[in-house]
This record gives sequence, C-alpha cells and structure tokens, in this order.
Amino acid sequence: ARLKAEEEEAAAKAKEEQEERERQAAVEAEAARVQAEEEEQERQRLEAEAEAARIAAEEEAARTKDILLMILPNDLIDSNRKLKVSVKEYDELLAEHEAGQHRDEKLELSIPMNRRLGDQVIELANVNKGFGDRLLIEDLSFILPPAGIVGVVGANGAGKTTLFRMITGEEQADTGDITIGTTVDLAYVDQSRDELRAELTVYEEITDGLDIVQVGNQEVNGRSYVASFNFKGPDQQKKVGDLSGGERNRVQLAKVLKTGGNVLLLDEPTNDLDVDTLRALEAGLEAFPGCAVVISHDRWFLDRVATHVLAFEGDSQVRWFEGNFSEYEEFRLREFGDEVGPKPIKYKPLAR
Repeated sequence: ARLKAEEEEAAAKAKEEQEERERQAAVEAEAARVQAEEEEQERQRLEAEAEAARIAAEEEAARTKDILLMILPNDLIDSNRKLKVSVKEYDELLAEHEAGQHRDEKLELSIPMNRRLGDQVIELANVNKGFGDRLLIEDLSFILPPAGIVGVVGANGAGKTTLFRMITGEEQADTGDITIGTTVDLAYVDQSRDELRAELTVYEEITDGLDIVQVGNQEVNGRSYVASFNFKGPDQQKKVGDLSGGERNRVQLAKVLKTGGNVLLLDEPTNDLDVDTLRALEAGLEAFPGCAVVISHDRWFLDRVATHVLAFEGDSQVRWFEGNFSEYEEFRLREFGDEVGPKPIKYKPLAR
C-alpha cells in the first residue's frame, strides 16, 4: 500500500510538472507572437515612412527642375528638356533663384488651355427641351462670351445638367438650335464621378502611371501635377475607392482639366471641396483665358468668380443675366420683390 501511494504521488507530481512546462511554453509562444506582430508593425511603419520620403523627394526634385528649366539659358538645356549642368552649378543656380524669391506655400491650380478661343463660343437660339410630360426649358436663347464665367443656378431637377448634356451632344434639344464654335474644345466635369476606377491609386488614376504627363500643350512631372490638387506625399498612393467625396471631386477635376479644353463645363465642382482647393479653383478660373460654365449652389463661390448668371427660375423659364449672383439677387428683389433661394420647382406641361 505504501509503495502504491508513493507511485501515485510521483505520478501526480510528474503530471503537475508537465502541466507547468506546457503553461510556460504557451506563455513563451504568446510572447513570441506578440513580439513578431510588433516587429511587423514597426517594419510596415518604416516602409510607409520611406515611401512618403521617396514621394516627397520626387516632388521636390520635380519642383526644382521646373524652376531651373524656367531660369536657365537655353544652352544649358538640351532638346529633350534635360539639364546640362553640373551638381555644383545646379546647387548654385537654385540657391540664387530661391534667395531672390520667397516661396508662396499656398495651393495653386493652373488650368491649361490647348488653343485660343475664337469669337464664337456657344450660342443657343429658341431652345426647348422636355422630359416625360414636363417642359424643362422653354425658348432659351443666349450667347456665351469668350472669357466669361457663367454661374448656372436653380433648384435640383430644373434642367441644369440636361443643358450641359445638350451642349456636349449627349442629349438633343426638342426644338431650337445649339451652335458650338469651331475653335471650342469642351472639357466636361460631371457630378457623377462614375468613371473613376476604384482599384487604382490617386496617382495612377490621374496620370495613368506616367512619370511625365501632358497637361494642355506642356509636359509636366506627374507627381507635381497631382500635388497641385492637394494630394501630397502618401495621399497620392490612396486607392480611389477609399476616397471621400471631396477627394474624388479633386481627382475628377485633375483628370479633366489636364486635357486643356478652352471651354469648361463644371457640374457642381465645389461639392465637398476643402477650403484650400476651393480658393485655388477660384483663382484658377479667374486666371483662365477661356470660358467656363459652372453649376453650383455655392453663392459665395459664384459671387467671387461669375461674370454672368444663367438662372433656372421655375415654370420652365431660364434667365440670362449679366453680373454675379448678388447682382442677380438684387435684380430679383427690385423687379419681383422675391428672394432667390430654394423653392419647389414647377414646370409647364409639355405640349405634344
């Protein structure tokens, strides 16, 4: 009996020791797993920082090269727009240029144009357009002036986007004539953003993955061009499918504006834009030598940029007005005693 008891006690002790060894092994395995995860996270962080530094370096190199191409004499630039200067000369010229100028860090958006716009831009004469049993536009006539910026205002569903589609030829007027000048190159930014490819990065979507992109009549560094739309560093590597509405808007603007159209049709371009990009767009439009037609509900934006207003006033009537939105509002108050603002849209019935 004594021997049996000793054997049982030894077996129990051996079992306890085995269980303790297993617990210790599990603790060590968990510690090793946690350490491996931390090391992987650190590796990924370092890689992300390295990628951001690489992109920033490319942007800075492109910026400095653009500066040198502007300030160097022609004999230091070959036919392929490559620099023919030593590293020392490069540094000296760049230092001299930057010493004489203070860099303005605010966002700048330059809108390119392929060719000069002629005297005839877009003319509508007695245009009528219906949808279903409703008359959207009745007897609309106007002449779009060169260098004009036209703000298109009105309630949702009034026919503003339909007007753009008639100008681009996607839809036809029921009656009347729409004449597009022979020198007009249309660039249309619609509000759907449907054509953006979710699987691509911002940089790939805008530049098609090219280091040098054609912007109007000029060749521009791809990283610099994308950065001009406020996509800096790692933001250029974001997937389009993960972007916010304002970011998608900027991508769409960057894609369309690089085509160099001299007549811009912008459908709600200010939706969800950050303040910096909005101000840059205003400045870009004011400096644009072509013509722009802008659908927007942002009266402050239209006050700053619009030279004319095309107002969808309801009851199928569209008014052409020379002046900005505030001046149009004053006209409405003076002539009709009502304020300009959101109202239920009304249509005339479509006569068959």
